[in-house]
Amino acid sequence: MNTPVQEMPSWRVRIGFVAAVFGMFMAILDIQIVASSLNEIQAGVSASQDEISWIQTAYLIAEIIMIPLSGVMARIFSTRTAFVISSVGFTLASLGCAMASTINELIVLRAIQGFMGGAMIPITQAVSFTIFPRHKMGSVQAVIGLVATIAPSIGPTLGGYITQHMSWHWLFLVNVIPGILVTIGVWCLLDIDTADRKAIKRLDVIGLALMALFLGTLEFVLEEGPDDDWFSNRLILGFSVVCAVSCVLFFWRAFTARYPIINLRLFRERNFATGVGLVFVIGIALYGLVYLMPLYFGTVRHFNSLQIGEVMFVTGIAMFVTAPLVGKFSDLVDLRILIGLGLLLTGIGSVMNANLTEDSGYWEFFLPQLVRGVGMIMCMVPCARIALGSLSPQQVGDGSGMFSVMRNLGGAVGLALLDTVRDHQRDYHWMQLIPSINQGREVVVTELARYQQQFTGVVSDPQAAAIKMIASRVAGQAEVLAFNDIFLWLGLIYIVAFPIVFLLRKPT
Repeated sequence: MNTPVQEMPSWRVRIGFVAAVFGMFMAILDIQIVASSLNEIQAGVSASQDEISWIQTAYLIAEIIMIPLSGVMARIFSTRTAFVISSVGFTLASLGCAMASTINELIVLRAIQGFMGGAMIPITQAVSFTIFPRHKMGSVQAVIGLVATIAPSIGPTLGGYITQHMSWHWLFLVNVIPGILVTIGVWCLLDIDTADRKAIKRLDVIGLALMALFLGTLEFVLEEGPDDDWFSNRLILGFSVVCAVSCVLFFWRAFTARYPIINLRLFRERNFATGVGLVFVIGIALYGLVYLMPLYFGTVRHFNSLQIGEVMFVTGIAMFVTAPLVGKFSDLVDLRILIGLGLLLTGIGSVMNANLTEDSGYWEFFLPQLVRGVGMIMCMVPCARIALGSLSPQQVGDGSGMFSVMRNLGGAVGLALLDTVRDHQRDYHWMQLIPSINQGREVVVTELARYQQQFTGVVSDPQAAAIKMIASRVAGQAEVLAFNDIFLWLGLIYIVAFPIVFLLRKPT
């Protein structure tokens, strides 16, 4: 167990920490900021539909490789230097992305951006547990939790607004000035430890290579699998085999090396292991809902990015208002109670959207978003405290890296499952609805006649056009029913996960 810090850090260090939090915000924001602007970027760099998805995949793969390395970086270079290296690399890569003229350049630079920026996330988390006393940790983790949840939520909205009013290049240029300020702030103000150059000699290069191969191929399979029909695609199958083999070798190396690249023995601490498992589940909703709601409004309601942003803004407001209260209550109430309530509220909020129609809009999502937003922030804040608060100061760096990796992996697994379930359920509901579309039913005959009359004199074959319109309506209904199934199952995941809370020990 760690000996907690008893006194507040100086104002100099606190301001440096705020700068680090802004860096963390930028790194998480950039995961999703391009999500609603892919068409504009595709046109700008003359990319194909298959190629453009790689500007997100490359970022995620690189980021998830770097996150667990942050602890090693901080030991070798010191916390301040490791963060500054990450911030400078992220800022320069952002500038390069804005100047890219081809898809290949953009993919490479996005990978560099994700890799360099990835370290800012767990380093900031680790710093919070290093410099602040235990009795202030509720407020501190409320800020961290707010950043971790709001950044991906507003990413697509902010990206759409920027692209619509300026150009897609500004999706990356907006990082430059804040990146410079963050770099200066952390370098000048956050000098909290010293470098250990001897740690370079203890660096497990083999373990590092195996971890990069394992996490990189895993992220690739989860990102590309749903679109490429999983293992029927030879490339996905090949990467899956590489992932499985490198996974086994990585875990073997981690438990046998004298100085492993990642200290997996931290999972012997029950609260850490359970907390990391819970944040994996939280990641499914955190990233899954950010993906699912714009997808619904884009495909079913045909909203533009600003209209989608107006709807999703409700979640951000709910989190923003709730975070300080949760931070305060986490100092007064058993953290396990907050996590349990958060899981239930997230689940209930998802189930509330399991009765959508083709006309569902802002108000049908308003209350469910409030409930989900409150629930997710109630999970995130105490989950970090209960998982990382049980570690010693020397272990927090590795622990925060694994905590962030599991949150991102939860999101990746969630997105892959959501896409797969959506495709399956859409086909299932199509097959269930089609038998009812026959000319023995009066309503079908009436609708066909109405459409046929509309197309008479407009197209050469009015009957075929009328049938096509009926098929389109059936496909739309199947799509909506598939979304209902996803919201229902997503909610049940959190309700079923509730008993996990009982595995946690009461924090001391």
